[in-house]
Amino acid sequence: MDVMGDKATLFETGRFVQPSSREDTDTPDEAGEIADEAAEELRQRLAAEAGDVEAMSVLGAMLLRRGDLDGAEPHLRAATAAGDRAAANNLGVLLHQRGYADEAAGWWRIAAVAGSAAAAHALGRHHRERGDEPAAEYWLRQAAEQGHTLGAYALADLLEHRGDVAAEKWMRVAAERGHREAAYRLARVLDRKAARESDGDDGVQVLDEVEQWYRQAAARGHRRAALHLGTILEKRGELKEAGRWYLTSAKDGEARAACALGFLLRDAGDTENAAVWWLRAAQDGDGNAANALGALHAERGETQTAERWYRAAMDAGDVNGAYNLGLLCAEQGRTAPAEQWYRRAAYAGHREAANALAILLLRAGDEKGAEPWFSKAAEAGSVDAAFNLGILHAGRGEEQAALRWYERAAAAGHTEAALQVGMARLRDGDEQEAERHLRCAAGGGSAEAAYRLATVLDARRPPEPAHELGEPVHRRSECEEWYERAASQGHRRAQVRVGMLAAARGDVAEAARWYREAAEAGSRNGAFNLGLLLAREGSEPEAAVWWTRAADAGHGRAALRLALVYARRGELAEGQRWADRAVALGPASVAERAARLRDALRQELSA
Repeated sequence: MDVMGDKATLFETGRFVQPSSREDTDTPDEAGEIADEAAEELRQRLAAEAGDVEAMSVLGAMLLRRGDLDGAEPHLRAATAAGDRAAANNLGVLLHQRGYADEAAGWWRIAAVAGSAAAAHALGRHHRERGDEPAAEYWLRQAAEQGHTLGAYALADLLEHRGDVAAEKWMRVAAERGHREAAYRLARVLDRKAARESDGDDGVQVLDEVEQWYRQAAARGHRRAALHLGTILEKRGELKEAGRWYLTSAKDGEARAACALGFLLRDAGDTENAAVWWLRAAQDGDGNAANALGALHAERGETQTAERWYRAAMDAGDVNGAYNLGLLCAEQGRTAPAEQWYRRAAYAGHREAANALAILLLRAGDEKGAEPWFSKAAEAGSVDAAFNLGILHAGRGEEQAALRWYERAAAAGHTEAALQVGMARLRDGDEQEAERHLRCAAGGGSAEAAYRLATVLDARRPPEPAHELGEPVHRRSECEEWYERAASQGHRRAQVRVGMLAAARGDVAEAARWYREAAEAGSRNGAFNLGLLLAREGSEPEAAVWWTRAADAGHGRAALRLALVYARRGELAEGQRWADRAVALGPASVAERAARLRDALRQELSA
């Protein structure tokens, strides 16, 4: 019998039935073993011919092991007739090999009733093959309770098939007795249990046991156990040992291990050997490896080869292949085939493909066609799609609908969505919720969120405490930290604000550095403030350069400053021109002063 991975055993010794053919021996040890076996067979044959029942049973088992069914049968029948239970079991094995399953079961029953655990195991499997599960359970339990390892495993398999919780107990019994498949399956059961009990000491203990059983099965040559053990070790950061187990599993033909080994090598910078293992896995039908090969060739600019591997991944049933083909076509500007591949992946449930398809349609002006795909992707868990739906609704002026999608994306950790929610809450006057979302966005790297958070904190900051001599005491506040973080990320308004804070505490060089950085990035306020700083330091010509840049960008106060500079120099016409510009730019207080200056200059010019 060859059901459930077990093989029929002979003489209750656990030795497996072997084929009759044997290659010629070449070594002295092998020749010696053959001579010993021949001598033992002769001895048992002579004893059997003299009527020794045990010898008949042993000789029959020896011949059966060698595949000599015709020679074994008379000896086994004679020993069985004399009441030898081992012979009855082996006679059942022989008859089963000849195709007489029902007759074999009869002899197994005789042996099992006489106490043969091996026969009980064989009889239990016989009944299971015929769908008689109650009888199968009875005989397998008899074998298992007598300490028969294969019986314990077969009983566990039957119980697990029925969803019986007792399956784990018998799987553990078989695993503890060295059954590698039982060790692997026990590890899988415990692995699922660990996923449910991920928190607390119980979860940790279960994970330790999972690793123990995977390790035991892997050490006995179980390739899938080696794969799972490698995965556990890789997650723990033990990459060297993980790689060894992946290699062991991959060499035994496990495609997923070959793929995982490829990624491990890629991450270590060895793309050449990574490609070798990905190729091996892809040729064995691993879609993930085929996708990895496609990405590797795409990075090298070998688009035709990349496309071939993406197609191979798709043919292997990996929907990422179609998605990656869509990306490849989109990068090449081939919009029509990109849409085709995105659709194929999206219809198969690929959420990022649905989002990409929606973006493609939106860019083509098909907002009506894009929205359902954004919704499908968002409902499937795509955070980007939820954010994009927010943008879509905001563009239509549907602020509440937009906010709902922004909040959904923000809850999943989307930085820009958190910023949008924070800004919306600020508009609504809910400062506490605004601060919470702005902190999330700022922590995620948004410079705008860091700046806006700083302004919220700045607005509620109490006045600086005075020193006992009347001088202000500066203490670095949280809002300054956020201003500086935003400034260091290139946020121009934050840079201006950091410059102002530096100037307030008398650090002119630091203030000038931040003003200059903001001005060079296009900030008119930065340019104006830098001009003020330079003018105070006696560098009015350089200040005028920065004021000119600010005024050209629409800064009214800078234009007024330039009008005053040119008036003092006696360049009245130029002063009048900048005064006119200041009047046009405003604000009102600046426009009023600029108008008075302009009128005075006009009178001076007409005098």
